[in-house]
Amino acid sequence: MDRKSVPRLQGLAPHVFVDTRLLVLGSFPGVASLQAQAYYGHPQNQFWRLLGESLGLALASAGYTERLALLQQAGVGLWDVIQTTQRRGSLDSDIRKPEASDLLGLIEARLPRLRAIAFNGGTAARLGLRQLGDQAGRWRIHALPSSSPAYTLSYAKKLAAWAQLGPSLQAAMGDT
Repeated sequence: MDRKSVPRLQGLAPHVFVDTRLLVLGSFPGVASLQAQAYYGHPQNQFWRLLGESLGLALASAGYTERLALLQQAGVGLWDVIQTTQRRGSLDSDIRKPEASDLLGLIEARLPRLRAIAFNGGTAARLGLRQLGDQAGRWRIHALPSSSPAYTLSYAKKLAAWAQLGPSLQAAMGDT
């Protein structure tokens, strides 16, 4: 099968609300997430564990609908920096012809209380910071190690980096 026959994939809709203070951005959903139409749907992805432990929320043990409700209550939104792309499999290295999400448009239209942005992985950070451009200084920025099982950094080291989100969200909640 040649590259031309690889279908264009559509990402997930943003999970954000007017009270979102922290926006966590991935690169693009993997196959399992697209099939489930759920963020971080692969059971081996460490996202829900990392974010839950960092924010003191029981995300790992909750069902998907409850996870989203807990995030909303905590002021945390989710989205991806790529809206559509061509890709076989789930690896960021296989992303071809990505179309950027309109991060600034989303922020301006729907996130008046946003104070911090966290990028889940190097691809998300590289592309997301490019999209934000000189506007990036408006928010606390966190470039975090990927929660993907393909990124083999130990869980303890990932958690040490992700732990900065708790204090950042607390500070964001105190901002006016």
